[in-house]
Amino acid sequence: MRKGARAAVIGSVLAVVIGGAGYGAYNVVTAISGSGGTEGGGPAPVRTGPPSGAEVKEASRAFFSAWEKGDAAKAAGYTNYASAAEGLLAGYRSDAHLTGVRITPGAASGARVPFSVKATVSYDGKTKPFAYDSELTVVRGETTGKALVDWKPSVVHPELKDGDTLVTGESASPAIEAVDRNNVVLTKEKYPSLGPILDALREKYGDDAGGTPGIELSIRRGGENSGDTTLVTLAKGRAGKVRTTLSASAQDAAEKAVTRFAESSVVAVKPSTGEVLAVANHRADGFNAAFLGKLAPGSTMKIISAATLIDNGITSATGPAPCPDTAVWQSQTFHNLTGMQPQPNATLSDSFARSCNTAFVKYADEVKVDSLTNEAQQRFGLGQNNWKTGIESFDGAVPASGGPDTAANMIGQGQVQMSPLNMASVTATAMTGVFRQPVIVPRSLDDRELATAKGLPAGTVAQLRAMMNRTAVSGTAAQAMAGLGGSIGAKTGSAEVDGQAKSNSWFTGYRNDMAVAAMTQEGGHGGQAAGPIVAAVLRTGG
Repeated sequence: MRKGARAAVIGSVLAVVIGGAGYGAYNVVTAISGSGGTEGGGPAPVRTGPPSGAEVKEASRAFFSAWEKGDAAKAAGYTNYASAAEGLLAGYRSDAHLTGVRITPGAASGARVPFSVKATVSYDGKTKPFAYDSELTVVRGETTGKALVDWKPSVVHPELKDGDTLVTGESASPAIEAVDRNNVVLTKEKYPSLGPILDALREKYGDDAGGTPGIELSIRRGGENSGDTTLVTLAKGRAGKVRTTLSASAQDAAEKAVTRFAESSVVAVKPSTGEVLAVANHRADGFNAAFLGKLAPGSTMKIISAATLIDNGITSATGPAPCPDTAVWQSQTFHNLTGMQPQPNATLSDSFARSCNTAFVKYADEVKVDSLTNEAQQRFGLGQNNWKTGIESFDGAVPASGGPDTAANMIGQGQVQMSPLNMASVTATAMTGVFRQPVIVPRSLDDRELATAKGLPAGTVAQLRAMMNRTAVSGTAAQAMAGLGGSIGAKTGSAEVDGQAKSNSWFTGYRNDMAVAAMTQEGGHGGQAAGPIVAAVLRTGG
């Protein structure tokens, strides 16, 4: 924030766990008075067990009362982490300039108490109302036994996270008017999952876009890769225009598609240019997993693995790739999906279209430890931490890990990590033979240096396209891709994750000059969740 405004930072909680719920040493603070002394005159025994309904009501009432009066120290004393709570509650008045606070509790549900807040934000002679809903939970202090508000930044405002601050003043960056490739205005109201991305674009390009700052109440993000989030605008500045590579029609389809499945993300790119056409996330945490996710991509990785086998002369699309029931590599046994029949005379194209894991694992002893890594870096531009998309992004990781991971990496497990952005780029490279680093704003905007790679030989491209087309027409991707005309191809993926009942669903595909990849956490097989998302975006044609 400009004009030297002070901001109270919400510290991260490093809990000292002492059994039970782990509230530990933070509750050695002033709190709601408990029962009196014992008959013998000694100290009262420390209460245990969940707080009673009366305790929940009294603890939350006392906390709300002190907060309303602006007594940060007293309000913080009713929490189990007073030092962090006091900093944010003090900043609520001094930095966010919020006064006239009125808090109305709702009906408690056990230890949870919902509530609504109404306040007034005032700055430089400008005033506006501010209202929102939040909730808190009352817990029993581990050491004191008192009923205390379980401290989280979201108690003060539901969008606050550790490290964030609430501030009012001249905006850190002038507002921007982001537009798509055809000059259509992009707003977070119309395209909700673009919210964090538009904030990041404003933070990075706002100062150079020709706008002027406004006066705002905003959340100043303390974490990396996040721009400010405006809550109330007291005085509008003049927005500067920032042109993106997005397509409003593709973005609209992506927004709608991801809402069908929880914890889903999708990215569409234009293979002939590397331009990002759409990016959408449907996640409870608001994280831009489409660009920043780091998850095993499952069998979508077989695009790179197949290219590795072809480019190293190990086999070809029409060459052998037998599909046994199981395959053992360095004492680890690998299986195919349940119900897949062995195919001892399968070609690489056969095993690719069926997504046979064992066919790729059986070739692990014919590739070097770093063969897959070199293919990913040198031909697909992955894993070198040098992508400059215009906002923060992950470049993928294909480490040269030995042991069982040499085989596991071939099927997108082991140490391999990808985002939907990475897999959309992989598909674009596979269908064109040229790696074009994805961008969400034109390079001309800031003349940044883009990542490069040598791409794929024409013969490899022809084989990959043929295998991906077969997969889309008659293989594991056929159901999701049904009805799509033009030049099409796809690959499914299911990534098993320890502790998850269902695998993560991955799917990547292309249609004409559009490549799309999606991921749904705990979505099951690739064609079940991620597949319909990809197909919905591909139907727009960019």
